[in-house]
Amino acid sequence: MTTPRAFIIRHGETEWSLNGRHTGTTELPLTVNGERRIRATGKALVGKDRLIVPSTIAHIYVSPRKRAQKTLELLDLGCHERLPWKDEGTTHGEHDLQSKAKVQVTEDIREWDYGDYEGLTSKVIRERRKQSGEKEGWDIWRDGCPGGEYVRQATYGSGCEIFEADVVEHRSPEDVMKRLDRLITDIRSRFHSNAIGKPKEEAVGGDVLLVAHGHILRAFAMRWVGRKLTDGVSLLLEAGGVGTLRYASRGELQWTQSNSEASYEHHSIDEPAILLGGAFMVDV
Repeated sequence: MTTPRAFIIRHGETEWSLNGRHTGTTELPLTVNGERRIRATGKALVGKDRLIVPSTIAHIYVSPRKRAQKTLELLDLGCHERLPWKDEGTTHGEHDLQSKAKVQVTEDIREWDYGDYEGLTSKVIRERRKQSGEKEGWDIWRDGCPGGEYVRQATYGSGCEIFEADVVEHRSPEDVMKRLDRLITDIRSRFHSNAIGKPKEEAVGGDVLLVAHGHILRAFAMRWVGRKLTDGVSLLLEAGGVGTLRYASRGELQWTQSNSEASYEHHSIDEPAILLGGAFMVDV
């Protein structure tokens, strides 16, 4: 019986992810090591006999940020269609034309807009809040970001088709939850509902893949299993990390972790967490 999955992949390492600075709308390239590690991930996990089989991917969602799009390129899935941000005549890689998946660039999976906290580490943010007399113990999942999580438009469509919706403002974790729920509904209605529990030859749809960012993919995993973001997200997803979300045998939703382990966010004993997806190491 078919059990479709959703693979979540965080973009590769950047200079800011390396030192813990919040990166929302700022466009940063992957580091040289970041690119190497994504290539290593592709070689290890993508292929006919690997975790991610290109021919079974029905759809790919990717963030509008260039670091996420570059990550998808380096994974080398061999999509039939030209990537929406690439020029005509772009050649394919090792897995040449193995996936018929549509690639959709969507604002629904963009990273949080950190607003006034863009480019700052969590430590600096908490110090500034303390100095200004604000509530201590800042938690992005509960408190959001002042001046942030604001988007001028949302995009919808498949492949190269992108439609602009009316101007939309998102200013709180609850609004982040709404856009993720919209995306999950799309995945389940279009690609999973007609495949789950059916013989492979009868299944319509299949696996989906999302390439995006640390906070938003952790939030996506929480919403996948129906958890509120305000409960506090104790999941980690390293730069270049891969996680798998699926359905359990009794029908409930679940996530699984490649290289999963108990860990601590920000290396703090007061912040226990689960590593949702780890990245592959390469010699540098």
